[in-house]
Amino acid sequence: MVESGRVAGAEVLVWKDGREVHYGSAGLADLEAKRPFARDTLVQVFSMTKPVTGVALMQLWEQGRFGLDDPLDRYLPRFAQVRVYDEAAPNKLRPPSRAITIRDVLRQTAGFTYGGANHPTDAIWNALQPLSPDHTLAQFAELMPKVPLLYDPGTHWHYSAGVDVQARLVEVLSGQPFDQYVVEHIFRPLGMTQSCWKCSPDLLPRLAAIYSVGKGGFERMPRETWLEPNFADKPMTMGGSGIVTTIDEYMRFARMLLNQGELDDTRILQPATVRLLSTDQLDPRIEDKDRLWLPSKGSGGFGFDVFVRTRPPQTAQENRGAVGEFFWDGYPSMLFWVDPLNDMAVVFATQKIPFDGTLHHDIRDAVYGAGYRGW
Repeated sequence: MVESGRVAGAEVLVWKDGREVHYGSAGLADLEAKRPFARDTLVQVFSMTKPVTGVALMQLWEQGRFGLDDPLDRYLPRFAQVRVYDEAAPNKLRPPSRAITIRDVLRQTAGFTYGGANHPTDAIWNALQPLSPDHTLAQFAELMPKVPLLYDPGTHWHYSAGVDVQARLVEVLSGQPFDQYVVEHIFRPLGMTQSCWKCSPDLLPRLAAIYSVGKGGFERMPRETWLEPNFADKPMTMGGSGIVTTIDEYMRFARMLLNQGELDDTRILQPATVRLLSTDQLDPRIEDKDRLWLPSKGSGGFGFDVFVRTRPPQTAQENRGAVGEFFWDGYPSMLFWVDPLNDMAVVFATQKIPFDGTLHHDIRDAVYGAGYRGW
């Protein structure tokens, strides 16, 4: 990947059968400083933050703080006012066909948006900017219900700010700031001592730069455009993005999931909860056309903040993987997956934008072999 100019630098870590079986790195984390990609390199994982948020919320579910099919507005009352955008309705807005449930929020079927959906609601999102770095999660949860739903709850899968709603639920249900809760109940117990949202400035020299690749070669993204609220004195701590970590520390999170919620005698989730979140939660009546780009991830569905493979690869072009695996990725072409069938977890780290799925296809071919059938 590096020699062919597809990435400036990358690394991969494979854990299988209870031990590390491979670590490899190549290229540079910072081209200008000629700093290599190494095991202590810090990376921004963007949407690979989402499974961490889901685990935090499911810890509170285990404690009986809420029910999966409870209405969201029981805990965040402002969401009782949410409306669905409908061209045929008076003022183009109507009540949803049913209440949003917390299960909807966890499986991306609430009808929420992220903006940028090429939809009339984009203008409202842009005007309100619910996820502005200058907002707190509490302010976000006041603004988000004012953005109309794209669809009735449960009818479509649509990638959205629903995971940030999960983060606000963690705050309300636990009484702690979201990032503080995650540090106390996930990062610290797992030994993820360098994983953070609001990171100490002394970690900046180890942070990988983010590059785009064009005809002129690599272009470094200006820090103000690619550095998320990390290292910045901003109120927002997103549930859907923002974690900075190392490949080894994120692997500890992945190994905990592979080991059914436990790592080094520290239990984060019960085995049944890990099985629940890694089981396809989508109603089969939601057709592929109503799942946005999710079908491009492979033959499967969606659990709680993770893709879930339900069938082996159907073509040679589909990413290699095993039935029962679950995974997610992140905007700068980050990827992790957990494969219980093969007792394996993999983390692939690079910092390339826009998202390059061909890298994931090729790293999976390298791990499984191009002819792997998936069972």
